[in-house]
This record gives sequence, structure tokens and C-alpha cells, in this order.
Amino acid sequence: MKKCQELLELYSIKQFYSCPFKIAQIFEAFLNSNELFQFVMTTLDGLENLKHPCTQKSAGELLITMVKNAESRFEKVPEIMGVICARLSIISQPRVRRQIINTVSLFISRPKYTDIVIGHLLCHPVPYDRHLAELWRTLEVELPSTTWILWRLLRKLQKCHNEPTHEKMAYVAVAATDALYEVFVGNRLQAATFRLFPQLLMTLLIQIHHSIGLTMSDVAVPSGLYTGQEMSSEVTPLCFAIQATKSLLLRTLCWQEFNIMEKNKGWTLLEGKECHLQGVSLLANALLERNHLLAQKVMYLLVPLLNRGNDKHKLTSAGFFVELLQSPVARRLPSIYSIVRLKDWLHHGNRVFKFLALRGLRYLIKHQDMREDIRSLLPCILDLLCETDEKIVLLAIQILLQLVGTMDFTTLTAMMKTLFTLFGDVRSDVHRLSMTLFGASIKSVKYTDKKGVENQVLDSLVPLLLYSQDENDAVAEESRQVLTICAQFLKWKLPQEVYCKDPWYISPSEAGTVCKFFGKKCQGKVNLLAQTLMFSKNAKLPIRRAAVLFVGLLLKYVDCSELRTKGTDWIENVYSLMSKGDGIGLKWFLRGRLGGSVVEHLPSAQDVILESWDPVPHRAPCMDGACFSLCLCLCASLGVSHE
Repeated sequence: MKKCQELLELYSIKQFYSCPFKIAQIFEAFLNSNELFQFVMTTLDGLENLKHPCTQKSAGELLITMVKNAESRFEKVPEIMGVICARLSIISQPRVRRQIINTVSLFISRPKYTDIVIGHLLCHPVPYDRHLAELWRTLEVELPSTTWILWRLLRKLQKCHNEPTHEKMAYVAVAATDALYEVFVGNRLQAATFRLFPQLLMTLLIQIHHSIGLTMSDVAVPSGLYTGQEMSSEVTPLCFAIQATKSLLLRTLCWQEFNIMEKNKGWTLLEGKECHLQGVSLLANALLERNHLLAQKVMYLLVPLLNRGNDKHKLTSAGFFVELLQSPVARRLPSIYSIVRLKDWLHHGNRVFKFLALRGLRYLIKHQDMREDIRSLLPCILDLLCETDEKIVLLAIQILLQLVGTMDFTTLTAMMKTLFTLFGDVRSDVHRLSMTLFGASIKSVKYTDKKGVENQVLDSLVPLLLYSQDENDAVAEESRQVLTICAQFLKWKLPQEVYCKDPWYISPSEAGTVCKFFGKKCQGKVNLLAQTLMFSKNAKLPIRRAAVLFVGLLLKYVDCSELRTKGTDWIENVYSLMSKGDGIGLKWFLRGRLGGSVVEHLPSAQDVILESWDPVPHRAPCMDGACFSLCLCLCASLGVSHE
């Protein structure tokens, strides 16, 4: 009452008109919560008086003074916010607009009202109109409150990521994402944005993952929200998430990371259903390369987040986390948060988690003190060599290459058997790397164990020799390299012709030298003929051709008794393959003992050859001159008229 008395004594009626906020300062203490609400609503009605700008001005001053002094005694805040948002569009005076927005800022900065105000502001159509966008961009909040407000807005979005993915996306998720974008653009909460960068970045990346392929029809929009207003087909949840993420990077001075994403089509990758994790990986690596301290903060944040949320939440978090394991500080993480977690992912039903687990192990294996723990996962990793997913197999091989020197003999031989089955895999990289690991395995065999793997090495010779003729240069070169390792293991010196890059049918004399070497060295140790015949049915023409040629040349060095035990079925098979167009292979096959010694030791072969042989005139159009002349030679050797 003393303040009231002083006010009445000092101020005239004219001063009341010129300083209406003084009335609010003095008398608000006498108003209960309901009366405060009525006072504010009456004041807000004054904002509609467009004919008298001074009335708007007084209403603005009264409003902000009342809210500032009444602190937390207000009720029905959503109704107040509703009227304020509705009146913003008719307030043209910059000063009054500023006062109204500051009023909202006062409400939102009070912890009691923060969630209420944010919740109401998010119940508006997106993208926000220019008035609501201005409100979000120009929030005037004291520094201690900025982090709290941004955190509560962020939590609105995070809670949506715990919902099942098969349900419609909550509208709040889209609205909160758009609100974050407007806050970043306004940059009034800059300090809080820097402080909450790890949480903001991961939440927005998860929102991108949830938004892929969705339109606004896939969002649970509250009824009546877009009454009389059409929703543009160009507006999608994904576009809001992408623009918010871009703005976050720019406002937190991550310009280099932003440029890396731009140059490498990172945003397109993030938007793709099949390549989203590639975009996540690109951004994680960019952050790790350009802002190592910030990357560490994200890594520590992710540790407790990896098992939260739905599958999309977990996958995006895991994809980012795995790339950050390249950081030197990753070795400081307790094993339960690194290797143990990766082990769990190796057994996950989702192949993507298996891929991420292997990727993480590949990064951690460079730390010597972590190798022993990783070595305990060898059985799991070896099982993944049989996966159909090429990326998983390749990563498994790369990890095994790092561990091959530490394997015991039993594990090593088991792995070599599995690798042998991958020779000739249709996935050229799997084929090549399986041979590389096979060679590394041979090198790591201890002297005392050499006898135990000798048969495996001998069995690999024919496949390696034939794949040295592969049409893929990298596969052919790797075959020759591993063949050299095998020869060193067996203490053989390979002829230089083995390293010739020309196809055998072009260099028959060199092929003959190679065949002679292996025919003599392997005699009585490995059945070269049987192995080679298996490759005569290979899907690749160069391998089939090489196999048939090798059979023809090899017959000179095969034991005749062995030929007799084989019968003539193999000749029929080879001839059948010949008739399908391998003319050049036929030419060199005929130079072997099929037309001579085979018939000598296998009289029944003559009938097989004659039955399988088409008349020359039918073949003439598809034969070259050399092949035709050899056909005549064969006919002569079999005592058959060339006609």
C-alpha cells in the first residue's frame, strides 16, 4: 500500500497515461492468477486497435511489464500464447512486435512454462509462417536459460524417436525439426547450440533416417491444423531435417565439414534409403578429420545411446559411433562399451549391424593392446566368411589378415579350407582377397606344422594356376603372387613362364613349359587331371579355355593306368564343352594325346570322339584355319577319311 500511496502522490493523471506500465508494476501484486489472466487478455485485445497506434504501444508495454513482474503466477498460459500468436500478424509497429516476442521469451524462459509454450508453438502448420518464424528466430533469452530452452525443444524431438517405426510419424517431430532450423537461423541461442552440438547433431541425423521416403501424408497431423490451407507436395519431413542439419553445421562453424558433405554428395547419401549410413559415415569422418575434440564429445555421448530407441535410432547412432572408433581416444573406452558391444552386433540378426561391427573391429585392431580381446572373436569372424553379403566377407578377410600371424594351427587350417571354397567366387574382390589371405596363411605356418598343410597347398596349385588366366587383371596377378608363395613353401622354383601375362592360347610354348613343370612336380602327389577337368565347366570362358588347354597338354605326363580307370566320360564332357564354341581350346586339346596316346591306351575313346565329332563342313564356318588343319590331322590319326 505504501508503494500505491507514493505513486498517487508523485504522479498526475497525465503521467498515468504516459507511463501505464507503472500501474502494472504497482497493482499486479494485488491480482490473483485468474485476475492476472483477465488483465493480460484485456491488454491483448488492445493490440487489435489498429486505428490508434498508441493503444497498441501501451498494450505492449503493459503486457511485458505484467509478465516480467508477475513471474510464475500465471495460469492458462496456452490460451495467452494462442492469442499472442494470432495477434502477431496484425502488429506492424516494430517496437510493439519486439515487446510481444519478448513477452513470449519471458514465458518460455521460466522452467514452469517452458514445455507449455514450446508445446503450443509446435501446434502450428509447418513450414512456419513469417511471423512464427520471426518469433523462433528472435527469442530474447538470458544466457543461463538458453541451454534449458534448447534442450527442452530437443527433447520434444527425441521422444518421437522411441515410437515404433511402422506407425505414422508424430507431427511434433516435424514441427520441432522446423523450429530448430528457425532457432539456428536466428542464432540467438548460439552458446546453447555449441554446448548441445553432439545431442543436436545425432538427433537430427536420426530424424533424417526416420524421414526417408515419407511425405506429409505419412505424418499424424492434428485434425483441423491445415483447415483452408493446402499442404505443398514439396514439403516433406526429410527436407526439414536436412535443412536443420545444414544450419546446425554452419552455425557451429563446421564449415569444412559442411563443404566435405557438399563436395561428396553427402546430403544425397543421407537422404537415400540404401545409402543413408554412407552419408552418416562421411559426416563422422569429416568431423573426426576437421574437429577432433568435437568428434570425441559425440563419441562419449553415443556410448549410452547405442541401445536406445528403435532400429533406425540404433543404426544411425551405431554408424556414427563406429567411424569415431578411428580416434586414438577410442582405446580409452572400457571394453564393455567397445569390443563387447561389437561382439553383440556380430550376432545381430540385421546384417547391417554385422557390417558395422566388423568395421569397428577393423579400426580397433590397430591398437596392439586390444588385439587379444579381438582375437577371442575369431570363431564369429570366421563364420562370416560364408556370408552372402560381399561387404561383410571383405571386412572379415581384412580383419583376419591382421590376425593371421596369431592363429593356432587348428584355426589356421580351418580358415584355409574355407578360403579355398572362395577361390573362383563370382565377387571378384572376394576372390582376390581370399587368395591374399590364403597366401598370408601359408606364410604364417610354423616350421613344425608345415607337413600338416602340405596337401592343402598342393590342392590349391591348379586353381591358382588356372585363375592366373582370369580376365580380371587384379585376380590374375594375385593368383600368380600366391602361386609363388605356394612354390616357396614347397621349395620349388617356378619357371618364368608362369608369370607371363599373355593368355596361354596365344603363347602355346610357354603354356607347355608350365604344364610340363607342374605335371612332373605333382606326379603321385595330386590328381592334376581330375582337378583341371572340374574347371572345364567353369562359368568364365578364359578359365574353361585354360582348363581344356591344360588337360590337352597334361595328358603327356599322366600315368596311362590312371587314364584307363577314368573311362571315357570325361572325354564326352570336354567334347560337349568344345561344341559350345571354345574353338581355340579345341585346337590345343587336339594337340594333346587325345588323338594319339589316349586312343592307344583307351581304344574305346576312338568311338566317343567319332560320335561327338560333327562333320567338318558344318564346323568350317566357325573354325579358323589352324583349327581346321588340326581336325584333319586328328582324322588321319584315327584312320578316318577327312570327308
